[in-house]
Amino acid sequence: MTAASTGTPSTALVLVINCGSSSMKYQLVEPVSAEVLAAGLVERIGEEQGRAVHSAGGQDREFTGPIADHGAALGIIADLFAESGRPLDPAGLLAVGHRVVHGGAVFGDPVLVDDHVLGQIRELAALAPLHNPAAATGIERAREAFPGVPQVAVFDTAFFRTLPAAAHTYAIDAQVAAEHQIRRYGFHGTSHQYVSGQVALALGRDITDLDQIVLHLGNGASASAVAGGIAVETSMGLTPLEGLVMGTRSGDVDPGVLFYLARVAGLDTDGLDTLLNRRSGLLGLAGVNDFRDVQTRMDAGNDAARLAFDVYCHRVRKYVGAYLAVLGGADVITFTAGVGENAPAVRAAVLAGLERLGIEIDAERNAVRSKEPRVISTDASTVTVMVVPTNEELAIARATAQLVQQG
Repeated sequence: MTAASTGTPSTALVLVINCGSSSMKYQLVEPVSAEVLAAGLVERIGEEQGRAVHSAGGQDREFTGPIADHGAALGIIADLFAESGRPLDPAGLLAVGHRVVHGGAVFGDPVLVDDHVLGQIRELAALAPLHNPAAATGIERAREAFPGVPQVAVFDTAFFRTLPAAAHTYAIDAQVAAEHQIRRYGFHGTSHQYVSGQVALALGRDITDLDQIVLHLGNGASASAVAGGIAVETSMGLTPLEGLVMGTRSGDVDPGVLFYLARVAGLDTDGLDTLLNRRSGLLGLAGVNDFRDVQTRMDAGNDAARLAFDVYCHRVRKYVGAYLAVLGGADVITFTAGVGENAPAVRAAVLAGLERLGIEIDAERNAVRSKEPRVISTDASTVTVMVVPTNEELAIARATAQLVQQG
């Protein structure tokens, strides 16, 4: 990467870095026009064989090999930019925007990152152990690479700050909850907010007139109920562990399981944390955490993979039913993120047999692969079912640019 410049960027380009638990997505974006000058994905970080794909100027470049951690991933990204003929130049950047999963009770709106803010993000790692450390590392490396360029943190929890008290309150001792800021925060908010807005645009409807269920199904997975553009329920809670089955996370589990394992298996707090966050979900059930690998094994007749698929879809289906009750019925159910956008078998399994609830998927429409928002329900379905690609990077870029240009 080239040395920093003190000049004002000639264009308002934002580099967005989105660190997930085992991935790093990035885009170089012009926020107003939504033009993407370069984009890429580093995936399977920490696994035996990682992969990075970089697209710029109509050409793709690829890296395969071990990617030890998110710091190594950022270095690979820099190399791919340079190899493509467009090195990342601070002089051309308005800011760098970072997705940060947990803002706790401290952060809501996007914030400019300084040493104090970075420290607070690291402190919140206890609430998001798979994500906040990765985000903090990405921010730290970007500050080193682009001295003088504003770094902005955009928080996944922000969209769910509107949850009513009945939805965000846990039924535990109120004094303990207040003292330790224990409540349901919700996550993937940037995606849920973006997708629910895109649904309204795609349908030509006013978002305030729509009751929506959004299913963000990726390596991390969450569901939300959105009434008139306002989040009223979501599946994740104090941490990103609650709710749906995920790549390595269990989702909902009887809290009594933890006490039982502490007594009979001798697991301490760290052991239980590792079990539920890193050794559960699809990995715990099928031995692999990538949904594509689960489907490959299932298609080959692997019983464990079949069970993992069934458990995964059953859990999503339960939340759909719950949110239909919360909303009093839905106008739209939308699938998004890696699994939601690319696994028609999951969409079919989740919503199969719900015709009595006004939900009916068209098999041919569901089988279509596209990067555009699309309706996959039948014309007779009273609930519209859609697949809408999420674009957290664009949403983060716009929030980042707005903050920097205001200040």
